[in-house]
Amino acid sequence: MATTPQAPGQAAYAHIRREIVEGRYRPGQRLIEQRIAEQFSLSRTPVREALRRLEAEGLVLSEPNRGAVVRTLSTADVSDLYGLRARLEAYAAELAAERIDATNLDELDAGIDAFALALSAPSLDAVDRVRAVDTANSRIHGAIMAAAKHERLSRLLERTTDVPLVFQAFRQYDRAQTERSHLFHQLIRDAIVGGDGGRASALMHEHVLQGRDVLLAHLAATNSGEVADLFEGSAREGAGAGKLSGNRRAENPAEPV
Repeated sequence: MATTPQAPGQAAYAHIRREIVEGRYRPGQRLIEQRIAEQFSLSRTPVREALRRLEAEGLVLSEPNRGAVVRTLSTADVSDLYGLRARLEAYAAELAAERIDATNLDELDAGIDAFALALSAPSLDAVDRVRAVDTANSRIHGAIMAAAKHERLSRLLERTTDVPLVFQAFRQYDRAQTERSHLFHQLIRDAIVGGDGGRASALMHEHVLQGRDVLLAHLAATNSGEVADLFEGSAREGAGAGKLSGNRRAENPAEPV
């Protein structure tokens, strides 16, 4: 079946967001409209629209005399974001135990199956495995949020969950930590299906803080302790690996601070 081509604005948004999430546009880097437009063979108008949309999501900042910049975080920001997210997702899991329906459960189970497949697929290289794990993880957490049936909580979580940090956390996970995440998903799922909101909440809280602890441990082990260092490996991967982003040129249309 033929796929419908993306509108230029949506295509620009998808391209730029992916580069930010996967760390090839690093925190603090300027996003130059003209260079991004040339990179993806687009005009500047859809790129400008995409940057505004990403600014609304909190992934990009607009600074005087500098334009769009990938937003930066401090170590305290990482801890605060994960602490808030843990509480919000714990509440979502508690509500899901009361409100989940068959459609939500099917989606949750599909996400868990996709996570297991990403763990076991022998053909995936390191980057593609992280992508597959991250996509499945988003599907799982999204299914639980949908099962909570709480629109305002959903909007709060969208603003609180830092997608680039989640991706970088999975890059830092070793095999045992990723398998532990998979086990948490299954335990949370069983608690929700069993109607045990308290247990689902406690498990989700601990599960989210697992990601925080991995990131903070990595930052503590670096000489600088800078959050931007989490993205260093992704920047190197992007610089020499055209396969990561299709046929586009490898140069980074962003400039350092």
